[in-house]
Amino acid sequence: MKKRTFGKFVTVASALALFASLMAACGSNSESAPGGESASGGNSGKMYIPIVSKGFQHQFWQAVKQGAEKAAAELDVEITFEGPESESQVDKQIEMLQVALDKKPAAIGFAALDSKASIPLLQQAKANNIPVIAFDSGVESDIPVATAATDNIAAAALAADKMAELIGGEGEVAMIVHDQTSRTGVDRRDGFKNRIEEKYPNIKIVDIQYGGGDHLKSTDLAKAIMQAHPNLKGFFGANEGSAIGVLNAVKEMNKQGKIVIIGYDSGKQQIDAIRNGEMAGAITQNPIGIGYETVKAAVAAAKGEKVEPNIDTGFFYYDKSNMDDEEIKAVLYE
Repeated sequence: MKKRTFGKFVTVASALALFASLMAACGSNSESAPGGESASGGNSGKMYIPIVSKGFQHQFWQAVKQGAEKAAAELDVEITFEGPESESQVDKQIEMLQVALDKKPAAIGFAALDSKASIPLLQQAKANNIPVIAFDSGVESDIPVATAATDNIAAAALAADKMAELIGGEGEVAMIVHDQTSRTGVDRRDGFKNRIEEKYPNIKIVDIQYGGGDHLKSTDLAKAIMQAHPNLKGFFGANEGSAIGVLNAVKEMNKQGKIVIIGYDSGKQQIDAIRNGEMAGAITQNPIGIGYETVKAAVAAAKGEKVEPNIDTGFFYYDKSNMDDEEIKAVLYE
């Protein structure tokens, strides 16, 4: 770096004063986070909002990321979007949340893998006046100022209604759910299970297994269920990985056409399976909308504006008959 000369007669004191004034001018460009810390996660000087998701292994999260980036561009804020490699890595996600909070952001978006494990860190965020926006999955706490998510109980109940219709209102069915710790896992399990038990007395849920959203593990679990229950008529896969696992298991056991499969989420494999008749249908969320509404709510909360506590981002049931409708195509993602 070249050394600048201010002239022979500039004193050390005046040079130091000039330096101090330059530094003060540079510092005035960064926004302030709660507590007077910098709210910028990088060098942009913009409001900084980290988004900590459940993972990256499913196309669903890439669609959420797309929506978050769209909102960030429109609202002129800086975001980061990250998540663990697997939806079973609760500890890894907690570490990511801690790192994000250490940067003293203006607000934070968080999709909890475990609805209880993150609460101590969320309490830390609240103590530092960092608004938390939950997305996709809520937590068992009133700390988040808003939750942007699908009404998973209602969506899974709709899946149960479709299952009942397709198997003639009677028979044995089973479920592969991604987990029993996240709000989405619990709500989708209970939404499907409760609707069957309350409305369809001639349908019996013979097993519920948890595959961690991993399609390989879900495949093995589904095969074991089919072996134990040879008269099984239907399977509900409660997320993308679960549904693909069920689909693969049915193929490997040569049960195509004998077992009705209803999935959850979208993604190319599910879309292709529905088009060719291997899967009856699925619930699609609005992942782009989830990401968009999360960032939008985070910006509003960081500015002290009122946000709706429950942001319902909607859902649809899609099958071969309606998947090319404009309304459905808008929320399918590959």
